[in-house]
Amino acid sequence: MSESHSDPTSSKAAAATGELVTLIERLRADCPWDRRQTFRDLAGYLLEECYETLDALAREDLGDLEGELGDLLLQIVFIAQLGKEKGAFDLGSVARRIHTKLVARHPHVFGEAEVKDAAEVRAQWERLKQEERARKGEGEKSPFEGLPATLPALLKASRMSSRAADLGFEWAREEDVLAKLDEEVAEFRAEVLAENVSPTRIADEIGDILFTIVNVARRHDVDPEAALQSTNVRFRRRFEAVAARVAAQGREMTKTPLEELDRLWDEVKAGEGPVSR
Repeated sequence: MSESHSDPTSSKAAAATGELVTLIERLRADCPWDRRQTFRDLAGYLLEECYETLDALAREDLGDLEGELGDLLLQIVFIAQLGKEKGAFDLGSVARRIHTKLVARHPHVFGEAEVKDAAEVRAQWERLKQEERARKGEGEKSPFEGLPATLPALLKASRMSSRAADLGFEWAREEDVLAKLDEEVAEFRAEVLAENVSPTRIADEIGDILFTIVNVARRHDVDPEAALQSTNVRFRRRFEAVAARVAAQGREMTKTPLEELDRLWDEVKAGEGPVSR
C-alpha cells in the first residue's frame, strides 16, 4: 500500500496551511504583540485552546469544533515559527518527523506485517517503540516514559493503566476488576466509619477507587474524562431545572426540604426519557 494519496482536499489543506505559516511569519515581523511572544507565553494559550477544543468535542458541536481546531492549529504553527527562528525546527520538519514515525509504527499498513485486531496494533506499537529506543542506545526506561507530569489525573491514570495492560499487567476476567472495585469501596467505607477518621487515608482510598474505575472504563473503551464531563452536563441541566421549578413556586432552594428537591429531581430526570446526554 502506498504511503500517501493525493486528492483535492489534501491539496487545499496544504495550501491553506502554507498561507497560515506565511501569515504568522508576517505577524512576527510586523506586530509588536506577536513579536514579543515566547515559548512560555504560548504554553498557556496552547493549554487553553486544548481545553476549548475538548469542550467542543464533548458537545459534538462540529461548527464550534472547526473554529477551535483552527485556534489550536494557530498555536502549533506559532510555536513552530518560534522554533524556526531559533534554528531548531519548523512546521515542515515537525510534519515530516511525525509522518516518519507513523509509517514506521504501522508496518501492517505500509509493510508486510499482519495484525488481527486493534489490540495487536497497540502491542505492536509498544514493541516497535521499545525497539526504536534500543537502537538509539537509550536502554531500559520506565514503562511510563514520555507521559507528561502535567497530564490531568484521569487521563494520566488511563494512559498508565493502558501501558501496564499492554505489558501484561491486566485482569483476566471482568469479574476480577469488578471484585477489585468492590474491595476498594469496602476499604473506603471502613475508613469513613472508623473511630479515628484519617483524612489522608480517606483521600488515598478515594484515589484507589477512581483509579480502579478508570480501569473499568478502559476495558470498555470508555474515555473516563469524557464520561465524567457528560455526567457534569447532565447534572447541571437537571439541577438548573430543579432550581427553576423551585423559583417558579416562589421559594428558595436553601429553604426547600431535601425530600422535595429529590422529588423534583426525579421528575426532571423522568421527563428526559430513558436515554439522555
